[in-house]
Amino acid sequence: MAREPKKTGIRWRLWLGVTLAALVSAGVAVAGLRTVAYVMSDPRFLLPADSQDAVSVQGLVFADRARVRGVFAGDLGRSAFAVPLAERRRRLLAIDWVADAAVSRVWPNRLLVRIRERKPVAFVAFPSGPMLVDAEGVLLGLPARARFAFPVIDGLHPADSGAQRRQGVAAFLRFEQDMGYLSKDVSEVDVADANDIVVVTRVENRAVELFLGDSDFATRYQNFVSHYQEIRKESPDAGMFDLRLDDRITARK
Repeated sequence: MAREPKKTGIRWRLWLGVTLAALVSAGVAVAGLRTVAYVMSDPRFLLPADSQDAVSVQGLVFADRARVRGVFAGDLGRSAFAVPLAERRRRLLAIDWVADAAVSRVWPNRLLVRIRERKPVAFVAFPSGPMLVDAEGVLLGLPARARFAFPVIDGLHPADSGAQRRQGVAAFLRFEQDMGYLSKDVSEVDVADANDIVVVTRVENRAVELFLGDSDFATRYQNFVSHYQEIRKESPDAGMFDLRLDDRITARK
């Protein structure tokens, strides 16, 4: 019976290929480690500790610049490639005015920070002092020297959860949208009960409190204003009025 030819040559070539592949991989790994060590230690990649340009920040208007820059205080003097970008972004998002942030490296030794700030929609009055709030119910500290012309939302509390604040602010925004340009006359909006909006406004230079219910805010408000003179004649001392029934206006004491 004929013998099969030996496969020694094939095996030898196979082992040679595997060995060469291993050597190439090892060489790439060594080169990679050397590259990492180089960018981590070479002075040209170090964030200059004595330069404001080490971390460039764009998009800041009301957010505390010192707090934003403080996120990167521990990175100065280290390689820009050693900065954990995702972790720095997470810390930026914890700053009240920061809605979103992006952090990127700029060759060879700079960081670029882009900030998108939150947009306040109203004031909230707490015992500890006034604050601002955005459409998502996030509380914002009052920036220095800033001027805002917003109404005050009542019915929110410092201990409220984020979901509770969002619900209250959503009720306020629904009211504001329905009122349109008339909302400029309103100074306070109570959202303690989202289904029973109560507002404070001025009619003929007199402060009045109006109970508007949960819908048709502009219609009920305009109806009240158009009949205010005769209402005042009938109830000269009343300062609160119930407008929740469309066919009548009831003075409350």
